[in-house]
Amino acid sequence: MDCKKLPNKQLRMQIKDKEWWKETVIYQIYPRSFKDSNGDGIGDLPGLISKLDYIQNLGIGLVWLNPIYASPNDDNGYDISNYEAISPTFGTIADFNALLIGLHARGIKLLMDLVVNHTSDEHPWFVESRKSRDNSFRDYYHWWPAEKGKPPMRYSFFDKKGDAWQYDPATESYYLHYFSNKQPDLNWENPKVRQEIYQMMCFWLDKGIDGYRLDAISYISKDTSWPVISKKELKEKYDNDWSYFYAKGPKLHEYLHEMNREVLSKYPDAVTIAETPGIEKEEALQFVHEDRQELHMLYHFKGMGLGYAKEGFKRPDPNGYSLPEFKKLYTEWNDVFAKEGWGTIYLGNHDQPRMLSRWGNDAPEFRVPSSKLLMTFLLTMRASPIFYNGDELGMANIKFESIQEYRDIETLYMYHYLQAQKEDVERFIKDQQFGARDNSRTPFQWDATDCAGFTTCEPWIRVNADHKFINQEAQDVDGNSPLNYFRHLVQLRKDHLELIYGEYKLYDPAHINIYTYTRTLEKTSTLIILNFSDDLVPYTIPKELHKKQFQLISNNETSLQQNGHELNLLPWQALIFKLK
Repeated sequence: MDCKKLPNKQLRMQIKDKEWWKETVIYQIYPRSFKDSNGDGIGDLPGLISKLDYIQNLGIGLVWLNPIYASPNDDNGYDISNYEAISPTFGTIADFNALLIGLHARGIKLLMDLVVNHTSDEHPWFVESRKSRDNSFRDYYHWWPAEKGKPPMRYSFFDKKGDAWQYDPATESYYLHYFSNKQPDLNWENPKVRQEIYQMMCFWLDKGIDGYRLDAISYISKDTSWPVISKKELKEKYDNDWSYFYAKGPKLHEYLHEMNREVLSKYPDAVTIAETPGIEKEEALQFVHEDRQELHMLYHFKGMGLGYAKEGFKRPDPNGYSLPEFKKLYTEWNDVFAKEGWGTIYLGNHDQPRMLSRWGNDAPEFRVPSSKLLMTFLLTMRASPIFYNGDELGMANIKFESIQEYRDIETLYMYHYLQAQKEDVERFIKDQQFGARDNSRTPFQWDATDCAGFTTCEPWIRVNADHKFINQEAQDVDGNSPLNYFRHLVQLRKDHLELIYGEYKLYDPAHINIYTYTRTLEKTSTLIILNFSDDLVPYTIPKELHKKQFQLISNNETSLQQNGHELNLLPWQALIFKLK
């Protein structure tokens, strides 16, 4: 029987290793900036609940919710002081229960953010741990006694001095913090800590959540012999990036396997996404291969480094990113999971600037087609796509002009660090207009009112002025809007299983403007052609495909310039053809 004629349901039944989480589209919600219900300028759970119909109408199947636990908010919730309590900023446990019920009633699953590399320094465990050296919670964290001298250098991502060891005079010791000094690292080498974490994971899974996104999970295991890492070794072995050292903890996979055995195996429908900074593609299957019994999916950071200059912090390369390099990287990562395991794909999240400004062109004449093209790329690659809230509207970087407007710990700490190093902080502020995390954290743009329909008062971070013409209300009624194009593509992916499970094949890898690939499942094949440029580009469909018939099933523009196998692609035009 010709698979092209099989009903979608029958074809799905023939697919090996099918899973609901491979077929869904993941939608990340940053609750602080999504919708404020009580007029305090901060998004909350009742506000999120009020927008569940909007989320459902996107067609997505899984929400990843950034942390909503009790927290002093040194790092916007990634510093947790109570894992089993909801922050009053966001609401109550009753609000959480209502959210979970509302999502499930709409056929949407919920992924909680699990932050267990570190806690807040206000967590009761750390409050006790720092009281005395013989406290029962002392070895819940990593301590170094001052009488042994200065501990071996470890770099902190959020420290003014870049030092991950913080001196604590109460016990004349240093504690370890890979991130802020208000985010002490947990001691996973202590089995009591691991059991506390597993018990907490079961607490939320028993409530009915559908899994976890695991924050910085590749960092949890430490080499407690604390070897000295020389500058030469850091450069030659770890490419001057501490992430690659931190991700090589000796018992990392032992702990993840234990987590699976103790928790995840008992909830067979739950899913996990691992945030894995510092890993290479050769290591990826160690996390998600089915035989490993560890996790389900991961996302890597390799693509996020493209387009930055070698000097400066997140300084944009004046030449932008290289499309051939972009294609090579995403093709290599596709190949990692071509036969085993499964990956995710994303171009923006709460730790990155806006997808449109980073990878497309947010100038008025190119904003709409380039945002649509990026959606097309994400929704036609062989991985579970993750979209950050607002990217379905084509929201853009806010591009703050002064350090006073920033709220993010990364930008603020790096500013003070560079200032102490006598670096050019004015250049840094300009660079941050391109790469800062706060670019993606501005309030969701619901309408054209003063505060974009997000709140009724001054928001915790300034609303982007472009909300007057980039907002959900206007796009909802515009058939050619990015929002409605996103809905179209999500449905297209559901209707064409080759866009989920099909084999990926790249064409014209050296072309500097065009990204061309096919997705093939059995005898069903789809061709995707993307013009990643501001130019009108003549393009010939690869000869290997000339014997096929081409049926256009998606176009992010209202016209198509085609003469047989010859195309004139408009700037940022994205085409999807069914091949027959």
